[in-house]
Amino acid sequence: MRDDRAAPRLKQFVRIALLRRLIRVMRSPSQPTVQFGVWLEDHRGIIVKVTRSFAISMADQADLQQELLLQLWISLPSYSGEAKPSTWIYRVCLNTALTWRRGTSRREKRIEPTSEIARFATEAGSPADRAGERELLEKLYSAIHALPSSDRVLVLLSLDEVPYREIAEITGLTENHVGVALTRARRRLATLLKGVTDELK
Repeated sequence: MRDDRAAPRLKQFVRIALLRRLIRVMRSPSQPTVQFGVWLEDHRGIIVKVTRSFAISMADQADLQQELLLQLWISLPSYSGEAKPSTWIYRVCLNTALTWRRGTSRREKRIEPTSEIARFATEAGSPADRAGERELLEKLYSAIHALPSSDRVLVLLSLDEVPYREIAEITGLTENHVGVALTRARRRLATLLKGVTDELK
């Protein structure tokens, strides 16, 4: 009889091996490594925002962030230079986050505000993370967690002020469809936020 636990263990083993390889390679100053390091410095905020939008607990956030970094590194050779680095990084991170979220049903079971979200947000170091705005930020991310995945992606990109053209590139939608879908997503978010909406304006 086949052990159903063998596949997840093998996947975890492979993942650990790849992470170790990434750490070793990052210590070597090759051109791709330098480029990867520069991108992490310049676009760390994208990784943080995607992580906060798709993972609730600190353990899940750490797990997803590892996945994002690993997939960015693995995908680096496929970067052709046609898209801006930020657009490409968003595309890889969002696709990875969507796959990660689908892979574990327990993340669908409970959507509620947690102090961990606020704590993680505080560590991000963006202007919105100041102490007086922590509660508002917690409510915002809790509401984003409750959105369907497609809406979550659009809202996250919109909050980061990504132009419609780039959102279309990242998501594969047309610019017109982006506008229509984003309007619907914003309405859903406003409903979830209820009394908080006025504070966000």
